[in-house]
Amino acid sequence: MRKVSNPIIRGFYPDPSICRVGADYYLVNSSFAYFPGIPVFHSRDLEHWNQIGNALDRVSQVDLSDCLVSQGIYAPTIRYHKGLFYIITTKVPTGGNFIITAKDPAGPWSDAYMLGETAPGIDPSLFFDEDDRCYFIGTRPNSESEAYFGNWEIYLQELDLKKMKLIGQCKSVWQGAMRNAYWPEGPHLYKKDGYYYILTAEGGTERNHSIMIARSKTLWGPYEGAPQNPILTHRHLGTDYPVQCVGHGDFFHTPENDWYMVMLGMRPCKGYTSLGRETFLAKVEWENDWPVVNKGIGRLEENVILPDSTDKEPKSIEKNVYGFRDGLLTYNVISLRGGLCAADSSARSGWLRLHAKSESFITTCPISLIGVRQKDYHYSVRTKMEFEPRALHDKAGMVLFQNEESNLTIYKKYHSEGNLLTVESNIGGQNSVIAQVMVHQDILEIKFVAREQKGELLFRYEGDKEFHLLAENIDLRSYSTEAAGGFTGCILGIFVFGNHNVSADFKYLIYEAFAI
Repeated sequence: MRKVSNPIIRGFYPDPSICRVGADYYLVNSSFAYFPGIPVFHSRDLEHWNQIGNALDRVSQVDLSDCLVSQGIYAPTIRYHKGLFYIITTKVPTGGNFIITAKDPAGPWSDAYMLGETAPGIDPSLFFDEDDRCYFIGTRPNSESEAYFGNWEIYLQELDLKKMKLIGQCKSVWQGAMRNAYWPEGPHLYKKDGYYYILTAEGGTERNHSIMIARSKTLWGPYEGAPQNPILTHRHLGTDYPVQCVGHGDFFHTPENDWYMVMLGMRPCKGYTSLGRETFLAKVEWENDWPVVNKGIGRLEENVILPDSTDKEPKSIEKNVYGFRDGLLTYNVISLRGGLCAADSSARSGWLRLHAKSESFITTCPISLIGVRQKDYHYSVRTKMEFEPRALHDKAGMVLFQNEESNLTIYKKYHSEGNLLTVESNIGGQNSVIAQVMVHQDILEIKFVAREQKGELLFRYEGDKEFHLLAENIDLRSYSTEAAGGFTGCILGIFVFGNHNVSADFKYLIYEAFAI
């Protein structure tokens, strides 16, 4: 037996969905307004997960230009049927539910099949029954009367895979396990031992999040809720418990028919969460045709006990150090909306040139920001930059980005006497300069170090051995989900602002975790 650490995928990787094909497991997550979208992970042992691509890697597949950071791509589901992989997901606030397909989960994935007004709501999933018919299951406002905010329902309809259209009857099949259920969402449909099961989230994706289940002998119901609902939640464990907001699960089983579930959870630090919602794993057993999660324990554990595996996935190179070097981007590098188009790795050998697309973060257009997800509370991130600002609005540097109005930046900007390196906090849309120093070289190295909820910023000139401290004891709690709201975690990245003739060159962006 072996121990696998939770979370199995750290950092802002929420709403996990998983499928198995033979000995291979494939997992996808929500990406919201970040692009490329829908990261795709692969594993053979449920311990080592490697990102093999992004399902949305072309602007032609999805237009995110009308999305704020917590809008965009919600809750994808991945399924496999007869040689083809399917991902179904939602684009918010416009676009609705759509499907993409691929023969290889690493890509390329197809253009989007939009389901239109016949498929309202969010969080869709697909179910392939034993007769090869496919069914759409999703969540929408209560079709009889939306009596209160969050009064939604789960509905079911057949999907014609040839036409990618919903057909036949559309039926509400479940309205939640609790009386006056709040946000029944994230449904998945399964069949096991003669029962159809609907697995859902409930209570909202915050501290009241939970996982519920219902079953029926027939596809169209009626469905009965499990007497032990919720089958998993941490809402009763108190706000000091190390994992919060557990919900949005997806079942799967191994070739040996051992059952598990992936789900999201949050790991606060000193009461504040900047990692976003992460992907966790739990063991599932069946008693009286109902699932029992982590039998005898009833909550997520720090380690999951798995059988020994002889067919292991190579250890991920992203475990402690990731980002990009010598201007070469990897799958884990993301941009906001379509901003990756502003990056050019061919303009200068060994460097990434980033062209300005806007003058601030306050826009829904693509901006020149690319970065990586924060995965830890003790980490450093550094970049090497060459930039020559020529006007007052020209800026380039590094950012801790929570959303458009909550971020921490260190940037070089124009000054008539020699340019300034400035540290600026933006909290709820209110900007404040924390530190500033005059600099006299075009090439700078910038470093940000975080220890729990305190940060410091440093810089050095090319050729210097030591970094110079610019700002310390920066309170990072303002860049958390609790303070700033939204559905995403923090991104550590590089950016450039100014008119469209402005650009900055970056040698690397390196994120590294370290022990306490």
